Amino acid sequence: MPLLRSSIVFRSVYGRRFLATSATGGFKIPVIDFSRFRAATSTTEKQDTANEIVSAFKESGFVYLSNHGIPTETIRNTFHKSKEFFDLPEATKTKLAWEDPRANRGYVQIGRERVTQSADPNEIAALRSKAPDYKESMEIGRDWDSEWKNQWPQDSDLPVFKGTMLHFFQTCHDLHVEVMRSIALGLKLEPSFFDEKINEQCHNLRLLSYPPVSRSLLKNDGQARAGAHSDYGTLTLLFQDSVGGLEVQNPHTGAFVPATPIPGTIVVNVGDLLSRWSNDVLRSTLHRVVAPTTPAPSEMTPRRQSIAFFCNPNFNAEVSCLPNCSPPPKYPTVNAGDYIIGRLAVTYT
Repeated sequence: MPLLRSSIVFRSVYGRRFLATSATGGFKIPVIDFSRFRAATSTTEKQDTANEIVSAFKESGFVYLSNHGIPTETIRNTFHKSKEFFDLPEATKTKLAWEDPRANRGYVQIGRERVTQSADPNEIAALRSKAPDYKESMEIGRDWDSEWKNQWPQDSDLPVFKGTMLHFFQTCHDLHVEVMRSIALGLKLEPSFFDEKINEQCHNLRLLSYPPVSRSLLKNDGQARAGAHSDYGTLTLLFQDSVGGLEVQNPHTGAFVPATPIPGTIVVNVGDLLSRWSNDVLRSTLHRVVAPTTPAPSEMTPRRQSIAFFCNPNFNAEVSCLPNCSPPPKYPTVNAGDYIIGRLAVTYT
């Protein structure tokens, strides 16, 4: 049954007004003002925002975070440098090619990755052959890693790219820590519960470019700019441009609902490992990127840029059901690094 997306509407939670996208069936992604958590001087003051975030993650697995503390100019400059990278000659980019799921660093050309929920390498290979993802990406990890090194373009090819991305990486980690503290508080844990489980910054900064592609091609069976999938870690911080195309699955109906870009916000969603930690109290929701909906669409989709910061636990962390999250556990204890590397290993060629 098709869903009709409403306009952006005002609703009220805990006596406060906030924006939400909605669709028939009651599905919504709330806009949550994070400044109230950041500026609060006591746990009691933080509690309302923490409750809003956890409530949204229980229902849809997604929020729009406003007043998050990352300056607009920082985001704009990172997008600018990302575009400059993807505008480099293909031969320059392929010198930095992604090589190993344990490193998860470097350039990924169009068609190499096929995101999906499947863990079967043969099934994924068939999907990639039939309907590859129409995107390219640049993967960046923590730069001080003693074993796995980032692959940076030469300064002569792209000045200050490295410095821009390392600053953004640290900025996103700092926000991740704050959001995880709000989640801990909303789950009735000590706010610092996750601090020592995420402090090694085993994250992945992914720059994404979706080149123009024929809309008719995206209508083929299984074809998308990025196929339906969940993310792997704790949270994803997604920075969108204005083009659109991100869709989130309504977990109650199975239909996909547009997550329309809202200026000044970051889309934040729950990943698999946080969902496992919470025994599925918090939802890791399927999402995809398709052709954007426009009033008078042309045959070719516009170019789309986004930046995803995939937040992960420390790779030595053991993820098991939190004692206050509806035992008995649904999942066995899993090592965070093994889980993420295992998912990556079958996703790429």
